[in-house]
Amino acid sequence: MKRQRRWTSKLAWLVILLFLVYELWFAGRVLILRWVEPASTSFMSAYKKENNKGLMYEWVNYERISSHVKSAVVASEDAKFVDHHGFDWESIRHAASKNAKEGKIVSGGSTITQQLAKNLFLSPSRSVWRKAQEAIVTLMLEATLSKQRILEIYLNVIEWGRGVYGIEAAARHYFNRSAETLSEVQAAKLASYIPAPRRFDIIGDTEGSLRKVKIIRGRMSQVKIPNE
Repeated sequence: MKRQRRWTSKLAWLVILLFLVYELWFAGRVLILRWVEPASTSFMSAYKKENNKGLMYEWVNYERISSHVKSAVVASEDAKFVDHHGFDWESIRHAASKNAKEGKIVSGGSTITQQLAKNLFLSPSRSVWRKAQEAIVTLMLEATLSKQRILEIYLNVIEWGRGVYGIEAAARHYFNRSAETLSEVQAAKLASYIPAPRRFDIIGDTEGSLRKVKIIRGRMSQVKIPNE
């Protein structure tokens, strides 16, 4: 019995050690982002693997992204971005209530930092393990990077269409102009595409999406943007 307990204890410590090493690996990758732009993300890699082709992706520095884009995306995706520490608990409670009412997951309540954690390192799956890892990486991002850096990376890596990643590629793809010169309407349109970028890339604007654009434009002046 004692021998069995010793082996159980050793196994438990081994599992804990492996878990810590695994999380340190994530922490190291997050720390590097303070100085280095990501060459790719897990979502980009998955797209290339699934479609066996390249993608549009061009990094653009924060100051060369239209302020309209920053306001539109924050207004659309995470209005409390500047004030929270990675999680918007009110939105999470609202999403949980909505999901319970519908009997399925229809709303996530994820912040920009949570979305970035998922896009950079994880998968689109909705498993408990993935959500737990997302939460850990979210805390790492918030503890390591400034809000401006988080938003800069987010705008540069999220998907905006089939094989279109980042705001510069999106601006070129949809409007044939740079991210720096996007207008308020164009920025709001791009922000409205974020939840389902591949669908809008195919069908374009719809009556519903244009209503959302109007709502986003109405909220843009009410949100705070990092270092602006």
